[in-house]
Amino acid sequence: MLVRELGEFGLIERLSRRVSASPAAHHRQEPPVRVRVGIGDDAAVWEATGTAEALTTDTIVDGKHFTLATTGWNDLGWKSLATNLSDIAAMGAAPGVAVVTLGLPPDTVVEDVEALYDGLLAAAGEFGASVAGGDVVASPTLFITVALSGTLAGEPMLRSNAATGDLIAVTGALGASAAGLAVLQGAAPAEGADADLLRAAHRRPWPRVAEGMSLAKAGVRSAMDITDGLLDDLGKLCAAAGYSARVEAVCVPVHPAAVAAFPDDAMAMALNGGEDYELLFTAPPRLMASLGGALDCEVQVVGEIISGTPGEVFLVDAKGDAITPPRKGWDHFA
Repeated sequence: MLVRELGEFGLIERLSRRVSASPAAHHRQEPPVRVRVGIGDDAAVWEATGTAEALTTDTIVDGKHFTLATTGWNDLGWKSLATNLSDIAAMGAAPGVAVVTLGLPPDTVVEDVEALYDGLLAAAGEFGASVAGGDVVASPTLFITVALSGTLAGEPMLRSNAATGDLIAVTGALGASAAGLAVLQGAAPAEGADADLLRAAHRRPWPRVAEGMSLAKAGVRSAMDITDGLLDDLGKLCAAAGYSARVEAVCVPVHPAAVAAFPDDAMAMALNGGEDYELLFTAPPRLMASLGGALDCEVQVVGEIISGTPGEVFLVDAKGDAITPPRKGWDHFA
């Protein structure tokens, strides 16, 4: 079987089973380190000397996740750390220490690499992370891999903690990053405030670090970040929890600048565009109702966790009738 036949998430599932079945997974770890959350969430979590810590890693590859034609070196540095910060946020953790691996073609301009690090360090300074080191290797294709730790004050928010009857909510509005990429690719006018906002949303996303910690402190126990599209990411959360979900299309918060630039495509961008780096979370109705003053951003309830086939997500209209999703979200091997 080829990786492209299995797909990204099928491959992750098979590798997760192998890790779980290995003798090392069943070895009782004594202090100071005990793994609490392994493969399958936004970050791993372990305990070291009584403190719970999280660890995540992400790689972005030229031609696959970005192009230098649409994302400059400084913004590329910011985004390479922001993707990891968003994963840490989804666990409810505070950012810690990052290490960076650069894969550089030999003819890369040194000043460009410095600009990349300036952007990365700007993101670290903004969100309280520290860059501790890393590695540089020669590569025919430019790539950046960042690993980032985080610390937890309480229990981590996990995808698997969602329960039937939970309401599903998202922070902020969706679709701006996908619309920004479309603007950068020439699909809409490049001038004006909306175009500037959309380009910034794609190039320089703002991970919800403070909001993640606030949600965890308030008692939310299930969350993930939206990187591959609302519907696909919700499907992963539901698969981990063993339930289905119903999403009301009229409740999905579509970014107004995306609507202005792409009135016919904005909903599809919000549902499946990806790279919004907003938080998707679930909570019982009473807890959800109490979150209004806990966050500094808008929170929109979009649906409910229901019994059904694990991972299945139903999109419905205002009358409750099923809607066929506009398109699928992101899969690295699709």
